[in-house]
Amino acid sequence: MADTIIRDPKALKIKRALVSVSAKDGVVDFVKELAKRGVHILSTGGTAKLLKDNGVDVTDVSDHTGFPEIMNGRVKTLHPKIHGGILAVRDDENHVAAMNDHGIEGIDMLVVNLYPFVETMTSGADFAECIENIDIGGPAMIRAAAKNHKYVTIITDPRDYDKVLSDMDTHDGAVTSSLRKKLAANAFAMTATYDSNIAGWFHSQLSTDEAGTFPRRISFSGTKKQDLRYGENPHQNAALYLMDGYSRPGAACGTQIQGKELSYNNLNDTDAAFELVSEFDAPAVAIIKHANPCGVAQGKDTLDAYEKALRCDPVSAFGGIIALNRTLTKETAEAVIGKFVEVIIAPDADNDALEVLKTKKNVRVITTGSMPDLSQPRLSVSRIAGALLVQDTDIGRISPDELKVVTDREPTEQELKDLLFAFRVGKHVKSNAIVYAKDGATVGIGAGQMSRVDSCRIAAWKAEEAAKEAGLPESLAKGSVVASDAFFPFADGLLAAAAAGVTAVIQPGGSIRDDEVIAAANEKGIAMVFTGMRHFRH
Repeated sequence: MADTIIRDPKALKIKRALVSVSAKDGVVDFVKELAKRGVHILSTGGTAKLLKDNGVDVTDVSDHTGFPEIMNGRVKTLHPKIHGGILAVRDDENHVAAMNDHGIEGIDMLVVNLYPFVETMTSGADFAECIENIDIGGPAMIRAAAKNHKYVTIITDPRDYDKVLSDMDTHDGAVTSSLRKKLAANAFAMTATYDSNIAGWFHSQLSTDEAGTFPRRISFSGTKKQDLRYGENPHQNAALYLMDGYSRPGAACGTQIQGKELSYNNLNDTDAAFELVSEFDAPAVAIIKHANPCGVAQGKDTLDAYEKALRCDPVSAFGGIIALNRTLTKETAEAVIGKFVEVIIAPDADNDALEVLKTKKNVRVITTGSMPDLSQPRLSVSRIAGALLVQDTDIGRISPDELKVVTDREPTEQELKDLLFAFRVGKHVKSNAIVYAKDGATVGIGAGQMSRVDSCRIAAWKAEEAAKEAGLPESLAKGSVVASDAFFPFADGLLAAAAAGVTAVIQPGGSIRDDEVIAAANEKGIAMVFTGMRHFRH
């Protein structure tokens, strides 16, 4: 027995549709299907020409309104016969009377998408061209149709064409109220996103004096790329949204080559790993667990860097995220899959490496095409109850000539290299952050402790454990340098590092007890430099 079709009594038959689209993919086939179902088509400009060229019988909007397009197309649909036809409440006597008095015919379906403002903005177009790609008539019609969705079907996304046709076929040429409502919600989200992008771009065109540091009102918009396996925990749902007009190479915009579906945590950790490894010009690898690095290293190639990064904390690296700033090679891939790994991210991967990775089909592999520009100014946004915290992203970097030596002994050339390396890593470690490093590799990391001295002790303990794992007679921290993301409030943190065997320290300075800390460093024969720049990360 066939299933019974339950028809929606509020389904409305489509008699007339207005079609005006910038993104024309699929529109010809869709409109032809509407025409087969007896729908009268109105259209404008380039869309009308495309439809006519493909054999569709179309009435130009200017013929429908009796008023020509003017001002280079700026005014074409802003007319009472268009907006009255969209906004009329079909069972309101006054509305019906107005339609009859003014010769307004109802428009039952609107198929509209907007001028490509984001594409124009990101293409490097000048101010005038961007202004001309701000759609006016389109958003006005979309909002009108979405408001009046009780009587009008509004379609703003080509992906909905088949869904609408299927609904019409099931309901004798009519569209159900539930689908009209969903399409209206999509439409309002689209116009909100469009205006958000324009507002953000316009603010960026103002001088600092005109704009201030941050605008009075701010909005962020994005388009869903995919649903995720789950959120931070399996009982939480999650999805990934791409910021419109934003294409920074990374976990979000990358291409997943293989592996299981990504979760919220996978993406959060992978983003942290890739941003960290972008700090370095030499071949580098970062291993991340719970958004904190458990090993980072530079090397002569990625295999060398991976082996050095893994040595820092091989236990914590189990089930971690691996980020590279070079193409993934077969040799590195073979080494990486020797341990359990959740995600590998790199700008690219050669064919031999991909063949190796296929043997571990659950491992998620993401390629980005390039590395992000670390110096690119951008905003960082965090949510708190009822509010957004917005700040400039930390793109601060310290060069050797900006360092201030504050101890009797100056760092050696190798110590200086390791100090700068450790300080860059520390920028990506949750505060309080302590990083021990030697020969371009971390050897101990203490992250996220309430007390800085505890971070020092944890990092030293990690270095001891890593030495035992490698069968070495003494801690990896012996002869290393140490970086602190913020100043040492007391000498105890420095003394803990000294006890672990460090020879040099890099820290921002600025404590009221700086003199006490400097004196302790001098007493231990440790070189210390101040950066004047703090790198808290919460």
